[in-house]
Amino acid sequence: MDAQTTDAQFWDEMYRSRDQVFSGDPNGVLVTEVTGLPAGRALDVGCGEGADALWLARHGWQVTAVDISRTALERAAAAAHIEGRVAWTRADLNITPPPADAFDLVSVQYFPLVLQPDHTALRGLLDTVAPGGTLLFVSHDLADLTPRPEQGFDPGNYYQPADIAALLDGDWTVLINETRPRTAPAPTGTHHTHDTVLRAQRLR
Repeated sequence: MDAQTTDAQFWDEMYRSRDQVFSGDPNGVLVTEVTGLPAGRALDVGCGEGADALWLARHGWQVTAVDISRTALERAAAAAHIEGRVAWTRADLNITPPPADAFDLVSVQYFPLVLQPDHTALRGLLDTVAPGGTLLFVSHDLADLTPRPEQGFDPGNYYQPADIAALLDGDWTVLINETRPRTAPAPTGTHHTHDTVLRAQRLR
């Protein structure tokens, strides 16, 4: 496990290091895959500065936006101009799962979900998708990621969409499980050219 990625202090310091960490635009895969879905209740996992949550809210979703960083949440809430449609929530979803059967959409965009032998945190996220609801799990293609042993980072320590697809049982149908080119330029200083995408629907 890379302790950094699950440490609130690390993420708070990362957000405080810059006035704005991300572009402020919603993730392209989210826009592509969610456009056309009937709006309902959405969980934005690792919401950061809130661009995805705000896009969902503007398109009629009632959003619970969760992040471990209080700094990120405060920044997101300050930028929001939608009253009552987003609940900004501080939590570590590796430890505390959301309520079961609660969301019509669970969006996990580039969230560092640590592999666990018993898959406890992952199963907590899967359980929170309501019957008929959608799981959208997006990651950087492993081919674009470089291990950084000096920082304790190994991409193989985190779930990839294909890992999750392999664990889904007969209660789910996998609609998309693929690698595709990014729809927007990679963040500054990175070389992410492709995304891996899992979209699955919970049947019951």
